[in-house]
Amino acid sequence: MAIVIELKGITKVYNPTGIPVNALKGINLNIEKGEFTVVVGPSGSGKTTLLNIIGGLDQPTKGTVTIDRTDISTMKQDELIDFRLNHIGFVFQSFNLIPVLTAKENVEFIMLLQNLAKAERDQRAIKILGEVGLEGRLDSTPSELSGGQQQRVAVARALASRPSFVLADEPTANLDSVAAESLLDIMEELNRERSMTFLFSTHDPRVMKRAHRILTLEDGLITTDKRVKRHPR
Repeated sequence: MAIVIELKGITKVYNPTGIPVNALKGINLNIEKGEFTVVVGPSGSGKTTLLNIIGGLDQPTKGTVTIDRTDISTMKQDELIDFRLNHIGFVFQSFNLIPVLTAKENVEFIMLLQNLAKAERDQRAIKILGEVGLEGRLDSTPSELSGGQQQRVAVARALASRPSFVLADEPTANLDSVAAESLLDIMEELNRERSMTFLFSTHDPRVMKRAHRILTLEDGLITTDKRVKRHPR
């Protein structure tokens, strides 16, 4: 399979108070197309920093980040914005929906930034929201949706740009058990049917249970890399 994400010698040093904090210490990692991978580890282990660097939201102190054969680790900010828009989908635990927009408009927004024609935006948003089970809530604003439904909109928005992969940082943290399992069913189906690549950061055993690969991060280092064979549901 094609390598979608390639990290070589990634270190990240923060220095907020004059004392260096080594968040990542020489990470080497390849993620192939179609993987359903989870990064686990205690708080402060570097999980969010790792995802932020992969997603181009932060830059490494040393090392290279290659996405779709493009080195993003030395890109300027405006170049990173354009690259993220077209290559990377994001799902955060806080949903990050625009409160004054409807579900359909939230999904369309990223395509508007991509300068897609209105007809294409409409068609794609309706189709994707249908795939996540929200075909009847196109005109609902976030305040009219449950937490689980809002997170489904966030997943639909992440997929709308047709990214190479989706980064999901604690996507089930604010969901109850039923909503979390339903969301994971959708993500798992997208992975299975479309070979969509997912990379999660989580503490949630429900997410770990679905993973095909589990990376354990401790003190800024990958300490275990375990592949798990899952039976089709």
